[in-house]
Amino acid sequence: MTTPPPIHPPQRILMGPGPSDVAPSILAAMAAPTVGHLDPYFLKIMDETQSMLREVFQTKNQLTLAVSGTGSAGMETCVANLVEPGDTVLVCINGVFGGRMKDVAERCGANVQVIERPFGEVFTPQEVEQAVTAHNPKVVGIVHAETSTGALQPLEEISQIVHQYNGLLLVDCVTSLGGLPVEIDAWEIDAAYSGTQKCLSCPPGLAPVTFSDRAVAAIDARKTKVQSWYLDLTMVRNYWNDSSRAYHHTAPINMNFGLHQALREVLEEGLEARFERHRNNHLALRAGLEALEVNYAVAEAHRLPMLNAVLIPDGVDDKAVRGQLLREFGIEIGGGLGPMAGKTWRIGLMGAACTSRNVLVFLAALEKCLTDAGHTCQPGAGVAAANAEYGGANA
Repeated sequence: MTTPPPIHPPQRILMGPGPSDVAPSILAAMAAPTVGHLDPYFLKIMDETQSMLREVFQTKNQLTLAVSGTGSAGMETCVANLVEPGDTVLVCINGVFGGRMKDVAERCGANVQVIERPFGEVFTPQEVEQAVTAHNPKVVGIVHAETSTGALQPLEEISQIVHQYNGLLLVDCVTSLGGLPVEIDAWEIDAAYSGTQKCLSCPPGLAPVTFSDRAVAAIDARKTKVQSWYLDLTMVRNYWNDSSRAYHHTAPINMNFGLHQALREVLEEGLEARFERHRNNHLALRAGLEALEVNYAVAEAHRLPMLNAVLIPDGVDDKAVRGQLLREFGIEIGGGLGPMAGKTWRIGLMGAACTSRNVLVFLAALEKCLTDAGHTCQPGAGVAAANAEYGGANA
């Protein structure tokens, strides 16, 4: 066979549902020399990564680490370690990723019960309480930031209800971590998982997870082995423990270097400043989209700032516009999933991609694509509205 040419990917502006843009400093960290997975230098990096993850998760949980795998591996780690065959698990489904949590729990042998809301809506505490009292679940799983719909789920009251009935609360924070407040200790979340490729702006490949003392006690009380050897925290945690360092698997060394640098940059910016940046750019994007007569698919009170789900205007072809954005402007956005496929676009403002430059460039590019598709909008209205929003925020 002929040897393929070297890898030379195009430069994109990643404004989809993930991955997000990666800063050169993070890519440089990943290009550092590889060391062994038990090298003293790497063990130091592991300890520092754990400490920074606790800060970003806002927790003191001892069992906090980066699973070797993407965010889906984080989901499977949490479910597989907390759930034994026959355990009752209540999963709240209002999007694709709640549905995946259900699938994973079923594969672990759980007695899965579900409550559902239409895509783009969120659950009320009353709905969750009714289901908890009916089924008495060991674990309640819910998505904080549903990537498939752009909906933000309030958690504090739901957490109180789950614990009132002696359950464990499992939360998907894949899209929210690093872009929105995720208060693991204050909200008494028992287990949470995320991914590196969203608001942390690191390439995909690791899944931050954290477990409360209650969750660890449940893992330690298991009567059966965790169904996944690779994700079994009763073994993996001993590798991440600085007093044991028992070999389990060869960690992705350079991927951890990248996460270490990404977390450094999150904390150097400051969590509150980072949340405000995501919020301000979301508001400017919203103003611009509304000026182009592009409407949101989620009620304002429950919109994610980092994942903007909008309705595709009537008569506009989904794939044609996304293809034109990528081909002519190098901008990637996402299409809808599940029942929202062909009906919505998902516009990401995550981590390093969450900038005023990207907002303004995207609005100008989208106007061109919409105009070409026959959608009527006032020339320059989107960019002008976004600039007006920025001006008001800085006043």
